[in-house]
Formats: sequence, C-alpha cells, structure tokens
Amino acid sequence: MTPDWRKPVGMLAILALIAIWSIVIMSLSGVVGRWHWTLQFAFYLVAGIIWITPLKPLLRWMETGRWRA
Repeated sequence: MTPDWRKPVGMLAILALIAIWSIVIMSLSGVVGRWHWTLQFAFYLVAGIIWITPLKPLLRWMETGRWRA
C-alpha cells in the first residue's frame, strides 16, 4: 500500500481553515463585544458551528478523491 498524498494535504487544509476562520471571528470581536450578551452568545454559537460545513466535502475528497458523492 502506498501512502496517499490527499490525506496530508487535507489535514493541512483543515488546519488552515481553522486558522483563517478563527482570525476572521477574532477580528469581529470588537464589534461583537458591544452587543448584548445574548446576541454575542448566539453569534459565537453559530460561528462555532458554521466552520464545520466545508469539512464534509473536504473529508470526502481526502478519502475518495471526489468532491461530490
């Protein structure tokens, strides 16, 4: 069995996605910090879940080499 190059590339892409997403969210903290605490909670809850959505196609690509099922 030969090692597949898609898995290391996919892992680096996941790490890059997490880094970029966290930088974007942190850059909005000055604006979000002025909101009521319930809006802040909702924003960070949604932002904490949204970054997961691109992972399914990326993980599929890592395993199969195809982006779509």
